[in-house]
Amino acid sequence: MLAASSFLSEDQFLCSICLDVFTHPVTIPCGHNFCKNCITKHWNVNLHCQCPMCKDVFDRRPELRVNTFINTGDVLCDVCTETKLKAVKSCLVCLTSYCETHLEPHQRISGLKRHKLIDPVKNLEDRMCKKHDRPLALFCKTDQMCVCQFCTETDHKSHVYVHLIGEYEGKKADLGKIEAGIQQMIQKRRLKIQQIKESVKLSNEEADRETADSVQVFTALIKSVERSLAQLIEMIEENQKRTEKQAEGFIKELEDEISELMKRSAEVKQLSHIEDHLHFLQSFSSLRPASPTKDWTKVRVQTSFEKAVSLRRAVAQLKVFSEEMQDLYADAELKRFQQFAVDVTFDPDTASPYLILSQDRKQVKCSAIQINVPDNPLRFSVCNAVLGKQSFSSGRFYYEVQVKGKTEWDLGVASESVIRKGKIRLSPKNGFWTVWLRNGNEYKALAGPGVTLSLKSKPQKMGVFVDYEEGLVSFYDVDTATLIYSFTDCNFTEKIYPYFSPCSNQSGINTAPLTLTRATHI
Repeated sequence: MLAASSFLSEDQFLCSICLDVFTHPVTIPCGHNFCKNCITKHWNVNLHCQCPMCKDVFDRRPELRVNTFINTGDVLCDVCTETKLKAVKSCLVCLTSYCETHLEPHQRISGLKRHKLIDPVKNLEDRMCKKHDRPLALFCKTDQMCVCQFCTETDHKSHVYVHLIGEYEGKKADLGKIEAGIQQMIQKRRLKIQQIKESVKLSNEEADRETADSVQVFTALIKSVERSLAQLIEMIEENQKRTEKQAEGFIKELEDEISELMKRSAEVKQLSHIEDHLHFLQSFSSLRPASPTKDWTKVRVQTSFEKAVSLRRAVAQLKVFSEEMQDLYADAELKRFQQFAVDVTFDPDTASPYLILSQDRKQVKCSAIQINVPDNPLRFSVCNAVLGKQSFSSGRFYYEVQVKGKTEWDLGVASESVIRKGKIRLSPKNGFWTVWLRNGNEYKALAGPGVTLSLKSKPQKMGVFVDYEEGLVSFYDVDTATLIYSFTDCNFTEKIYPYFSPCSNQSGINTAPLTLTRATHI
């Protein structure tokens, strides 16, 4: 009689998770079957114990029971003649699978002990060379395939080959390296996810700060506009009141003249009705003289003039608004940048032999004579310059320098690889993003070519802000919160350092030092 499993279709021997023939098939309470390893992994990565087929959810993980009906994947002993027992090992030399009883000689006889035993596997004939019917014991590295001993003397003659075990161990080691590389890539990507999340968090915090600053700026601007508008309306109303008062005076004066003229008109009419010549002449001579009157042809209310003045004042006020808004925005922007203030000190290993640094490395000034210092590749030789000790290769930073009392100085940032020996030309092309002062009042951004800067006042303290990723370097007059100049689209590709030069003494005119100060408006 045929076994019931003979009538099962091929699909019924496939696990619905791995879509392969069952390996250690098990049945769960709903009646569906899976590979033991597949269903275990499935439940390990999911919150609920649920059947992948019918979606039944179990309160707790069910006990897995072996499905003896379809558990046909066991390897049987090749030596058993009657009832074949389950194999416990397969021999890669004999190409035979053995049960516990028939495996005994391999555990006892010294020659058989050297055979390679593995967990039971099916289709050991696949381990035989199809052409020579010999075990595939070697690996041809030239053709990247398994071969037998006879293959090395025929089709694979003169090829490079090794034993399977050697190639296996090598490939296994390669897999270990690949796995380590994959895990490293996973870790890097997880770290990148954390960095992105942190960037989003920082961006949100900065957006909140910028929103608060913007609200503050525009609230102040709105109050200023409302205040100025009220003043302007009040001025217009006062002008209108003056116009109305002036018009009322003119009208009163005109009405008085009209009243006087009407009286004179009545006297003239009365005199004109007299027929007696003597009486007429006597009465005419007694007619009172006309009161003096004003020439009203050039008299007018100056409303057009007053409106023109008001309009001009309004336009002038709008200009003041614009300047006030720019000042408010610049002040808020500077305060925001000062949140990125860093503690910068001068690096003595980079300082020119003509520079003197203070003990705390916060102050630098020029010496009249050369100082005996060790020469090294980092030191500026001719240019009276020094770099900050701190370097930056990402993010944002800000520092302030007091320049009070100086007639010449250079400030900014420099790339790590800039030339430091001999004469130096400051420009972005050469790795310098700087501004300078010359002759006491000539300011220039050294953008290659230089850009002359027109400043309303002489800065006493300079602020430098850098955004590495944005490629931005901005210079501020700290006391007036005025933006002096910005380098944009800077292509930073390496570490950058704060750059300083107090310049030469200029025969005692430029002896004041450059002093690094702490941002005071944070």
